[in-house]
Amino acid sequence: MADAEDLELKARKDRERDELYSLDISGVEWHSAPGTEEHEERVEIAYLPAGAVAMRSSLDPDTVLRYTEAEWRAFVLGARDGEFDLEPAPRDGDAGPR
Repeated sequence: MADAEDLELKARKDRERDELYSLDISGVEWHSAPGTEEHEERVEIAYLPAGAVAMRSSLDPDTVLRYTEAEWRAFVLGARDGEFDLEPAPRDGDAGPR
């Protein structure tokens, strides 16, 4: 029974992804963090229908990732919870953690 449910879930997620990537987003409004300048490297997002979000780099605006509302919500909540915090970069001459 679990196999049938797994296949159904995968088929639903594939459908959602296909629908999301078939959307024409040529006219969306891109947003970036407040205080960033046009010439600065930054992450930009656009809000899509049904709570979905598109994300791109200002340095590569033709490469756009798209996330369903559930995926975006999981990411944002994880980021708020510190799941994606960066480790401090080692300083010159520092071998890092011992």
